[in-house]
Amino acid sequence: MSVIGIILSIVILGLLILVHEFGHFILARKNGIFVKEFSIGFGPRIVSHVAKSGTRFSWKAIPFGGSCAMLGEMEEEDDEHADDERSFEKKSVWARMSVILAGPFFNFFLAFVLSVIYIGTMGYDPPTVTSVTEGSAAYEAGLREGDLITSYNGKGVNFGREIYIENVLHPVSAESEDYVITYVRDGVKETITIPPTPYSYYLLGIKYYADTNPAKIEGIEKDTPVDEAGMEDGDIITAINGIPVSTGAELAEYFNKHELTGEQLTVSYTRRGGEFTTTVTPKMTTAYKLGFTFNMENQKTDALGTIKYSFCEMGYQISSVFKSLGYLISGRGSLDMLSGPVGIVEIVGQTYDASVSRGFLVTLMNLISLMISLSANLGIINLFPIPALDGGKFILLIIEAIRRKPIPRKYEGVATIIGAALLVLLMGVVLVNDILKLF
Repeated sequence: MSVIGIILSIVILGLLILVHEFGHFILARKNGIFVKEFSIGFGPRIVSHVAKSGTRFSWKAIPFGGSCAMLGEMEEEDDEHADDERSFEKKSVWARMSVILAGPFFNFFLAFVLSVIYIGTMGYDPPTVTSVTEGSAAYEAGLREGDLITSYNGKGVNFGREIYIENVLHPVSAESEDYVITYVRDGVKETITIPPTPYSYYLLGIKYYADTNPAKIEGIEKDTPVDEAGMEDGDIITAINGIPVSTGAELAEYFNKHELTGEQLTVSYTRRGGEFTTTVTPKMTTAYKLGFTFNMENQKTDALGTIKYSFCEMGYQISSVFKSLGYLISGRGSLDMLSGPVGIVEIVGQTYDASVSRGFLVTLMNLISLMISLSANLGIINLFPIPALDGGKFILLIIEAIRRKPIPRKYEGVATIIGAALLVLLMGVVLVNDILKLF
């Protein structure tokens, strides 16, 4: 875990939390609610200032957290403030809903703004067909190079990586039904069905996500070349045959451009801060395919395209959270997919290390891309219906709106305590898992 990774993580997480709590703060002030303290971090105060409004602004010792403490929000309030019209509890249920939802909304808004910066600078990866094997099922169905895929396996797509992740989560196999694909050619939309067909190919045996995060191995198939070479889940691939790769998308791009053969590959990777190099010889195996490849490279777009695909990026990030959770809950994923503050520090450090040799702009854009994912994740996680989180508080307010009277404080308090206990338990599991991954 590098010093630069720790520093960058504190800055990035601090910004995400600041934006989240600022959302609560702005809507609280707009609805006439008194904010007692607005803080970044938790624990002892390092710097503190009381503004003319009476709100205390604090920077606290432990940087991974923050709060917007409002008058009347907690059960234990001084009697002298019980009837204060500035109290959270004195406001309408709709006003309180707006305050609760503002935090996640501001995280989504930040993710959108960062997406505009990233896509405006680096472009996006349109899901165009880059090649079609003559005689394959895709070729016979009418698919051709240059076609723009708009729906893959019945799901709308805007990016090439969406097709890639769909194939990772649901690999083409003998059990797969015919794939329904919609594409656009010369302004005309066509829908075709492609049956999976068997083929032989050279295999390495790794699973990874073709996104803008470091090229981390998310799974290794047993008795495959990388398994025999001693590589492990969690290793970060940094180069193949001397060609640097800083992200999963760049690794996928390498394989799209360099078809595997029986020739030996030199793979460089990092593991828990150490740098390693090994040789891997791909092995012939049999699988199923559709018969075409698709684009994974970024292409520039105009101003309207930047806005459009920034919204699409938001949708992609949000859906990725739910897909990952579904993959984990189904038993196909592992706890390694979850990361807390310690894991995020490691990921930020890996992103920086993998990008810094390619210059300031690439490094900055890769960190911004990571921030887009983290901000969207923070927004979604806070909307989970757990009483200690914004989503749980919102559910309680919905119940109050339906009942047309507040939920008794003792019941709300019990629900919050249970929710907080579940969160602490989950955070403990994630923390232990992060530490185990380090060592």
